Amino acid sequence: MTRTTVPYGTWRSPIATDDLLKGALGLAFPSIVDGSIYWMEARPSEAGRTVIVRRDRSGAIRDCLPSPFSARSRVHEYGGICYAVAGGTLYFVNYSDQRIYAVDLSLDPAQPEATPQAVTADDGRRYADLIVDGPRQRLLAVAEEDRRNEEPRNFLVAVNLTEPPGTAVATELAGGHDFFATPRLSPDGATLVWLSWDHPAMPWDGTTLWRARLDAAGMPGAPHALAGSATESIFQPEFTHDGSLLGISDRSGWWNLERMLPRPRSTLLPKSADFGLPLWQFGMRTFTECHDGRLACIWQAPEGDQLGLLDLESGALEELHVPWTQLSSIVSDDHNLVFIGAGADRFAELVRYDVDSGRHEIIRRSSELNLTTADIAVPEALHYPSGDGATAHAYYYPPAHRAFEGPEDEKPPLLVMSHGGPTAATAPVLNLKVQFWTSRGFAVLDVNYRGSTGYGRAYRDMLKGGWGIVDVEDCVAGARFLVDRDEVDPDRLAIRGSSAGGFTTLAALTFHDLFRAGASLYGIGDLEALAQDTHKFESRYLDSLVGPYPEAMDVYRARSPIHHVDRLACPVIFLQGLEDRIVPPAQAEAMVAALEAKGLPVAYVAFEGEQHGFRQAANIRRALEAELDFYGRVFGFTPADAIEPVPIRNL
Repeated sequence: MTRTTVPYGTWRSPIATDDLLKGALGLAFPSIVDGSIYWMEARPSEAGRTVIVRRDRSGAIRDCLPSPFSARSRVHEYGGICYAVAGGTLYFVNYSDQRIYAVDLSLDPAQPEATPQAVTADDGRRYADLIVDGPRQRLLAVAEEDRRNEEPRNFLVAVNLTEPPGTAVATELAGGHDFFATPRLSPDGATLVWLSWDHPAMPWDGTTLWRARLDAAGMPGAPHALAGSATESIFQPEFTHDGSLLGISDRSGWWNLERMLPRPRSTLLPKSADFGLPLWQFGMRTFTECHDGRLACIWQAPEGDQLGLLDLESGALEELHVPWTQLSSIVSDDHNLVFIGAGADRFAELVRYDVDSGRHEIIRRSSELNLTTADIAVPEALHYPSGDGATAHAYYYPPAHRAFEGPEDEKPPLLVMSHGGPTAATAPVLNLKVQFWTSRGFAVLDVNYRGSTGYGRAYRDMLKGGWGIVDVEDCVAGARFLVDRDEVDPDRLAIRGSSAGGFTTLAALTFHDLFRAGASLYGIGDLEALAQDTHKFESRYLDSLVGPYPEAMDVYRARSPIHHVDRLACPVIFLQGLEDRIVPPAQAEAMVAALEAKGLPVAYVAFEGEQHGFRQAANIRRALEAELDFYGRVFGFTPADAIEPVPIRNL
């Protein structure tokens, strides 16, 4: 097919913003109970409501929750898995009041009698990471409660299921630490294990794995520390059917699989690869026991996530060749694995995979959009030199369109993406937030700067004390690397990022003169303000990334873009949720006011009803279109899309 020559940035994309959102779903946290598969499904088309969905043995799929119920926990603000199923009943945390509710799954959700019934009292507590202790007729969970003039308290609880509806008051099982996660019962119900950690550590810095025997009343005795420390991160403790306790530890420098019980501890598969993940949400999983006793496990590699079967006796690992380059939330039942997979040419999808035959079935797709291969930008894994002799990592996506190409004498604009976290990673998958740009004629560099996960603890720790320095260096070095390869236009380099990535973006624009424009999505401009006004989970995160506050106040001010606006000399757009408690709107508004006062082109788009990240379809659409319009106007091209212009001050 002959392509039409059209300037970069002006291509008419097959990905319209309406198409981008049509049928869009956020898939998360599958489980298998009595042959039925359950999962959490976030729906932008329903104002971000999250539904528990069930596929029964016959293959029939239906919602388990009637509107307006929404399953979402606010523990640690990021939540995570917040439902459990047992005995034909679904238990879940309802977002609006954070109480636990129960649903009889034998009833038609459309009928009034199927309306969820509150289990817990209306006492202001929040819950997450539910598990069912059937013999004792109770739920175990992580709880969080606010306290007047003090930070919230976190602890493990038991919720009695025999109390009258809406009256159950949780009984505390374990406390005394700043954070808790992953309560798990042994198969015989006699032992409880869990994770805890304390300020200033984050769970990827150091956690402790505890074990306690339960008495006849189900109360734990004195807990015993099995593994972990302030400098060892334990991830996903899990009992096997025979009562062994497995988990993942990074004591070797990599998150590797270990047997924690019976003693002594032993590494199951020594490998220079990360099998664990940063525990941003409850219920994250990277391994599961199969029907034949082998472990199905996921590990990260530069080319994308890998899936394998580990024989616990011999230590032999059979690598499975699958079409997904990002894998998560793996569970198993009989001969099947269920997980969420995404690939370079496929959107995230809920998959059932037959271990014996290798055949798979797609249960649910996250997007209904169909793209032809020629319209998909395929990532190239880059490894390039950066500051202090380090090697940084990124994925490069060139512009791609079946019908258009750029002029021979023109190079495409480059959009550098800095992921959030910052302890997180980007993956080489079909992501509409990348393809939206490449299909319009942009090149995209998605950076796994120093501090990202998947490259071992040493790489992860390179960000400690260096946030705002090394991450920025890696983004700048990546853009220069592509300029030197003659891939992109050096006069049209932009950088964008959300949350922590927004801070990297603003720091890159402030302290370097390479980029010509930027976009901060609920990003951080003032590190001091963040240290003084954020939620408990991240309230001491900056101790390791920047330094203890207020002792390191001078460092905070030196790295905060808000104090150095005189050095910022290019247009910036800010997009912000007005109910964001993690990075409050005051952060964006202070930066906007400072740039406006300086006379720089600046745009500010605020969204009512949005928190940390945009969940409502109309707002997701407006944010993307506003950013595209902004780049077009500051770089001097006219997008093919019909867009409501974004107000830009000082332009």
